[in-house]
Amino acid sequence: MTQPLLSWPIALLYGCLRLVGRCPLPLVHALGAGFGWLSWWSRGRARRIAERNLSLVLTQESAETRHRLARASLIETGKAVAEIAAIWGTRPEKALGLIREIRGREHFDAALAAGRGLVVAAPHLGCWELLNYWLATQTPLAILYRAPRHTALEPMLLRARGALPVEQVRAEGAGVRTLYKRLAAGGVVGILPDQQPRQGEGVSAPFFGLPAPTMVLLPRLANRTGAAVLFSFVERLPRGSGYRVHFLPAPDGIADADIGRACAALNRGVEECVRRAFTQYQWTYKRWPNSLNADRSTRSA
Repeated sequence: MTQPLLSWPIALLYGCLRLVGRCPLPLVHALGAGFGWLSWWSRGRARRIAERNLSLVLTQESAETRHRLARASLIETGKAVAEIAAIWGTRPEKALGLIREIRGREHFDAALAAGRGLVVAAPHLGCWELLNYWLATQTPLAILYRAPRHTALEPMLLRARGALPVEQVRAEGAGVRTLYKRLAAGGVVGILPDQQPRQGEGVSAPFFGLPAPTMVLLPRLANRTGAAVLFSFVERLPRGSGYRVHFLPAPDGIADADIGRACAALNRGVEECVRRAFTQYQWTYKRWPNSLNADRSTRSA
């Protein structure tokens, strides 16, 4: 497989990733936790978003509990950043050797055996890059990705994620058509179901009881191809001891022709995953931008 060419600054960055990949996982997570603590104490944008998100979700909890969980989520986010660097920078075999347990494997095996296509919905939870590696060792795989804002980074991302044979398709017209063809042929595709949809490409659906912009692509793929849908995430185990892979059946209605009902089911599937590893969700991600914008307007008034 031809590797994408890297500009020299990106090649230097990729070299740094490979250095991180040589470190043992407990050290990687310790470094990441340090970044998370720094992010917390600097009181920057990530902390503000996490605290606001959790104030919307955990309305029945005390301010002290929300504060504690927001801090823990930033520490876990720091670990996520560090471990992505480590996974991209090491051999896939070494990264896969860190998986200690797979829960719900029977759902995955049954979906493959059915042969009608499978969509793996992997939220921004735990170590989703390791899930790509594991899936690629089990079956031919296509993953949907959104091109980074800094175009120079794209070749590095393609190289890092291409350590195993994975078809990486952009979230644009040609890429979406590729996914339809894959599923129609009984193949497997991976999608981040909580990716913020572009303007005009999503609908509003409840997420933890609040209306949130929600992608329509995944439910439409399931509806039009008849493919099965599973939710999956890779849980980070304590003290750098490894990872646990989870597979969960999709909620009823995710392939419904009524796109509002289907997207509500999609978000319920994400919620079910998040509840199993709450602080490992990317709470620094703006799932409710209107609420955050309203909050900023209130503070500036």
